[in-house]
Amino acid sequence: MTTQAAFDPGAAAARATDAILADTLHGAHRGVVVDSPPGAGKSTLVVRAALELADAGRPLMVVAQTNAQVDDLVLRLAEKKPGLPVGRLHSSDTDPYDKALDDLPQVRKSAKAADLTGLPVVISTAAKWAHVKVDEPWRHAIVDEAYQMRSDALLAVAGLFERALFVGDPGQLDPFAIVGSEQWAGLTYDPSGSAVTTLLAHNPELPQHRLPVSWRLPASAAPLVSDAFYPYTPFRSGTGHGDRRLAFAVPSDGSGPDRVIDEAAESGWGLLELPARRTPRTDPEAVRAVATVVRRLLDRGGAATSERSDAPAPLTADRIAVGTAHRDQAAAVRAALVDLGVPEVTVDTANRLQGREYDVTVVLHPLSGRPDATAFHLETGRLCVLTSRHRHACVVVCRAGVSNLLDDYPSTEPVQLGTVVKFPDGWEANHAVLAHLAERRVVWRP
Repeated sequence: MTTQAAFDPGAAAARATDAILADTLHGAHRGVVVDSPPGAGKSTLVVRAALELADAGRPLMVVAQTNAQVDDLVLRLAEKKPGLPVGRLHSSDTDPYDKALDDLPQVRKSAKAADLTGLPVVISTAAKWAHVKVDEPWRHAIVDEAYQMRSDALLAVAGLFERALFVGDPGQLDPFAIVGSEQWAGLTYDPSGSAVTTLLAHNPELPQHRLPVSWRLPASAAPLVSDAFYPYTPFRSGTGHGDRRLAFAVPSDGSGPDRVIDEAAESGWGLLELPARRTPRTDPEAVRAVATVVRRLLDRGGAATSERSDAPAPLTADRIAVGTAHRDQAAAVRAALVDLGVPEVTVDTANRLQGREYDVTVVLHPLSGRPDATAFHLETGRLCVLTSRHRHACVVVCRAGVSNLLDDYPSTEPVQLGTVVKFPDGWEANHAVLAHLAERRVVWRP
């Protein structure tokens, strides 16, 4: 008999990072692609790659997708290497960057790229870089959140650099486009496709890597998220069962919200199932249920124990988030929380929760109470984002009958010749998640 060697998450992550940096600094290809699952240290990789390129004397431009992502990277670089001069290229708006950057003397800020010439690292959004003209391109670029970047945005900046490292999460939401893209479907230069998809369609020989460990998702969540959303690029949790615990000082009162909280604390997942019913999108009963779960999480004095600290950390409002599919649903939940005296909890849509991390999340299922299953609500990335923001537990609030709804509405999207079929599709991913949640279901009739 042979025994399988124990999985060492730190060693696996280190090997992957070393291979990525070797290809980035010494490889012969003009591009390197890195797939990163939720919480795998994507930003840490971007910062480390930027520092190593700077130390090697190679001028670097960094492309991010939002101002918040740009400011976060600047702050991370300043923390890791306070003496490194960094350029923050910003817009001409009245409030173009995080004012925390004003406290960093090594960060030079300007709306003109010429003012930042000669700095080892210059960071900005793809939208701002698209307006920059240079005589000599940067030797290197790092494109952060590359799967959120449309290919037309990559085309607009591709002339600014010679080589690039593309880092992103393939399971997240597809790039947003405000116009229809059917006329480009199946074409390798589809401008609405992600930058990575178009890049690899024209350069299939580029080295592709993946980060194999999620440091965010607990051992209870990583297998489900990996199997449901990353079947071809599986990953594991960086922690084991028992490394993280969620406990409450106040015992359950026996209500549905308290029972589902206890289930989530024990198993990492909880499904609070309301009676089957077709409802408005801002289902008042479901909204109240979400708000009540959050209120009870705080009232019961939760404490989270993890590998980050020997002492339990209080489960405060800033460590809880609510995720929805639509902005009006988020607004309704915020109003309900204010009524319950809880104004500090983050409540937002999947699009705006991407990249963020909390101890506990409460999710209003995108298909709860709906009469149909549209492509928007079945988008794989939406459910992936909503179910992968937590470090300890995720509670899903949903009306009964979603499995039947999925069976009644199989995919009817037209098949486009030449397009790459996205797998898994939303139908299959939803069934996988619901099957797992069914074992952790608490039926509640408020």
